[in-house]
Amino acid sequence: MTPPQVETPGDGAACGCGATCGTPTALTAPRPAPNDAGGMVFRILTMDCAAEESEIRHALAGVTGVQSLNFQLSARTLAIHAPAAVLPQALEAIRRAGFDPQPLGSGGPDAHEHAPASEGLWRLGLALGLTVVAELLAFFVPDTMVFKVAGMALAATAIWLAGFSTYTKGLAALRQGRLNINALMTVAVTGAFLIGQWPEAAMVMALYAIAELIEARAVDRARNAIKSLLDLTPDTAEVRQPDGTWLPVAAAEVALDAVVRVKPGARIPLDGKVTSGTSAVNQAPVTGESLPVDKGVGDAVFAGTINDTGTLEVRVTAAASNTTLARIIHAVEQAQGNRAPTQQFVDKFAAVYTPVVFALAVAVAILTPWLMDVSWTQALYKALVMLVIACPCALVLATPVTVVSGLAAAARRGILIKGGVYLEGAYKLKAIALDKTGTITEGKPKLVATEVLPSSIPEAQVLRWAGDLAGQSDHPVSRAIAQELDQGSGQLEGFTALPGRGSQARTEGQTLILGNHRLIEDRGLCSSEIEARLAVHEAQGRTVTMLATDAQVLAIFAVADTIKESSRQALAELHALGVVSVMLTGDNTATAQTIARQAGIDDARGNLLPEDKLSAIEDLQKRYGSTAMTGDGINDAPALARADIGIAMGAAGTDTAMEAADVVIMNDDLRRIPEVIRLSRRTRAVLWQNIVLALGIKAVFLVLAVSGSATMWMAVFADMGASLLVVFNGLRLLRINGVEPKAHLPHRPIQIKTL
Repeated sequence: MTPPQVETPGDGAACGCGATCGTPTALTAPRPAPNDAGGMVFRILTMDCAAEESEIRHALAGVTGVQSLNFQLSARTLAIHAPAAVLPQALEAIRRAGFDPQPLGSGGPDAHEHAPASEGLWRLGLALGLTVVAELLAFFVPDTMVFKVAGMALAATAIWLAGFSTYTKGLAALRQGRLNINALMTVAVTGAFLIGQWPEAAMVMALYAIAELIEARAVDRARNAIKSLLDLTPDTAEVRQPDGTWLPVAAAEVALDAVVRVKPGARIPLDGKVTSGTSAVNQAPVTGESLPVDKGVGDAVFAGTINDTGTLEVRVTAAASNTTLARIIHAVEQAQGNRAPTQQFVDKFAAVYTPVVFALAVAVAILTPWLMDVSWTQALYKALVMLVIACPCALVLATPVTVVSGLAAAARRGILIKGGVYLEGAYKLKAIALDKTGTITEGKPKLVATEVLPSSIPEAQVLRWAGDLAGQSDHPVSRAIAQELDQGSGQLEGFTALPGRGSQARTEGQTLILGNHRLIEDRGLCSSEIEARLAVHEAQGRTVTMLATDAQVLAIFAVADTIKESSRQALAELHALGVVSVMLTGDNTATAQTIARQAGIDDARGNLLPEDKLSAIEDLQKRYGSTAMTGDGINDAPALARADIGIAMGAAGTDTAMEAADVVIMNDDLRRIPEVIRLSRRTRAVLWQNIVLALGIKAVFLVLAVSGSATMWMAVFADMGASLLVVFNGLRLLRINGVEPKAHLPHRPIQIKTL
């Protein structure tokens, strides 16, 4: 029988703790209606961990007909895609594994998701009180059968109150031959109770349950860091009605092209374009920009941003579920399911570590009475202590909390990182390739010079043709030309974009091309006179585009772009981090060198087609090692996909570029790239701090347990203490505002190498 397909990466380590030790795959669970195959979504309130996901997966492996599973750990939901007749069998298998699935939206768990937490508090409080009474009876009352029975009864009640769910899942795991923390705690507590250590057994279970609750809530902080972005968008919007009045409507119900009014001080409810009014808008929640941005008619605004000064009327361009903010949240949610290399290593290590320590505990219980002067009871107690220490919770928690915190910290800065593998991998970057237009420069070039060459065609006609052809392209250079030229009828036939070169079309019986120097050379239309004219513009860092027929060049258009001041600072910071910068552009080599010299870029390559940029990335990888590519256009997509880390500009970038990239900079500020590298280095440092903490504490207490110096209390404190340490250490990344450099780095002159 074929096991069901699982749509979550990795099996998770054999932890099984009640805390959230697995990598969450989403933060907001979808609520799909039953699909054609009978798929349904269920909430499982006690499914917190990747190991528990693994247990459910194994439980469902024996159910014929289950087509696929989709786990959302942070939302504690599971979508089961199976025929309706198979669902009861699947749910029964999950219940036998110790879990209680409930249909999402049934009013039970969906409506009372936090009820178990409040209920758990009084249960744990009562369990701890009974445990203390049992301890007092053991220490201060006569050793008679009556008090022994009373103490055992109190301890058993405390264990039941604090550890009911642990026992349920632990027994299910033992029946399946699986070792996780629930199984280990079940064996350890039961064993301690049976050898007469019932007060200690009760205290161990109570302390474990309390620490588990603290740990779970601490980990939720990392998950909620992204989920809290949803609270930035208002629930309602003022929508203009057909009679001109304004009516509050739920934001989720506002239709596309509706006009909403946003008053000063209010948050913008949906993405849209301003149709009336001017204002300054604080876009920090989406782009991370520290200063408000002036908005007027025709400008785009984002849901969740704050309208500071004037009333705006906005035409809605995206539904509530598809706003830029919603897409950011969704992308980060999906990124959390992409396991970082360190996490993959830790999960594999933990899966081996637990059974090894369990086998060691069994050996201690069996062999030490024969090899050392200890009783069987003492040997068994040592083994039980080792079982508690054997829990890999701290080790498994060492990576996901840190990775989620890093992803959340980046998102708050307007940096969308599509997975822990890229967050962790950025520290290795040795070289970064950058596109020119819209990446290093403003991407808003202006036509600064026009030369119409002598021909039989009237000058006015040449300029109209150029305007028509430029108006059909979305390239920034073409747009700059189109804005300055009058356009004719626009009756173009067979318009074709030539990526990296220009465009061509037919009109009035003529085949026209509007393209760069390389395209004109390829068509054999260059001459020494034209080369001389081009050299003058290229020496000034201008981008030159020419209009030509099949027979001759008709006009030369020189477009100039300005370098972003932030680009110069970003490149200085990259150099300080030891990263080599290289410009890859379709522009001519002379212009590329001029721009590179002004911006402070190490190397420059011009006249590149998309396939040339791809080859350049491969060359940089061979020369330097790990290489990133930064761009915003369709022609950058192949290089973005080939680079070790692809970085797209989110504001000016095309959908194709953003889809191919691994990191998206929402405000097109290159200074975010060194921030990503610094954040990656800090994330990696915290990851290894956590791993060393987890393994070091385990090693110390394992030695103490074997020597007989550790008690079960100490084992619980060691295990849960280590878990809490790594959780809170990982959460430090959420508080880091230190991805910013401590001081602005001075710009240093760079010698350009022509490659």
